[in-house]
Amino acid sequence: MSPTVSGIHHVTAYAHDPQENVDFYTSVLGLRLVKQTVLFNNPSEVFRGPTMYHFYYADGTGTPGSVITFKPHHSIQHGQVGRGQATATAFTIPEGAVEYWVDRLDTADRATLYPVTDRFGRTVIRFQDHDGQPLELITGTSDIEPWTGGPVPAEHALRGFHGVTIHPDNAQLTADVLELMGYEQVDYQPTPQDGDWTRFRAEGVEHGQFIDLYNEPNMHKGRWGYGTVHHVAFRVDDDDQQQALRRRLRDAGHAPTSMKDRNYFHSIYFREPNGVNFEIATDPPGFLHDEPEDALGEKLMLPPFLQDRRAEVEAQRDDITVP
Repeated sequence: MSPTVSGIHHVTAYAHDPQENVDFYTSVLGLRLVKQTVLFNNPSEVFRGPTMYHFYYADGTGTPGSVITFKPHHSIQHGQVGRGQATATAFTIPEGAVEYWVDRLDTADRATLYPVTDRFGRTVIRFQDHDGQPLELITGTSDIEPWTGGPVPAEHALRGFHGVTIHPDNAQLTADVLELMGYEQVDYQPTPQDGDWTRFRAEGVEHGQFIDLYNEPNMHKGRWGYGTVHHVAFRVDDDDQQQALRRRLRDAGHAPTSMKDRNYFHSIYFREPNGVNFEIATDPPGFLHDEPEDALGEKLMLPPFLQDRRAEVEAQRDDITVP
């Protein structure tokens, strides 16, 4: 059997202010901060400039397919969302939660709310966070249990990812890569397309299944910076499946990296032909291997190679308060 991914593992984006980022994703969206750490570069890179936080927000335990991560720092330039990027990250909400979320986002500090629309028969709430990061809430079903320790009632809470929108220069080239990884184009009737969108689905889970390709050639080119996505990570069961998929990608002419140990998962990276940064990440070891569930995200966690330099790392970071 050919190795395939089973949906989205996480999405990683840039942000500007660490405290504002924590406040929005916990107090407004109601996600749990399951890990606060720093970028896992080698020591010489970490201490070459200001230490950058890496925040992970998710359900209560950091289930793959519920995790959005941010690299926040004041030195990052303001980005521009456009072609050659992942241009929206979508979470699943229950069918009856639309009015709640429209009201909540309409009154949220520095959130930008757009008119409610629909796509492929589902209601879509489109908005931006305080940095201009495009986000969506889409009605649907999910096997993710919502985080109930935050400010959003359980009956309205986010239930992991619905999917991600990618805006390539050449949609067919991205579609070929998705199919190589195991995605199939969704055969909606009467057409598999909905306006400028074409939807692909991964089998195996009931959350984080979808990738929507947005085909609008007149949109401007994207530019990295805060308010934009750095990469989309797809999930595999273990190291063996990851390496089998790596070989498959190399045989097809792509150039995936060697495995990188990210402490909470193992990763390989490559850029698909339109330049969008893709990651293949393993489900294990997960976020519970260095913190108990009831204390996730409460303190700064460092990888083994930085443990003896904690004082240096902490001296370079902003102090934050977790709500």
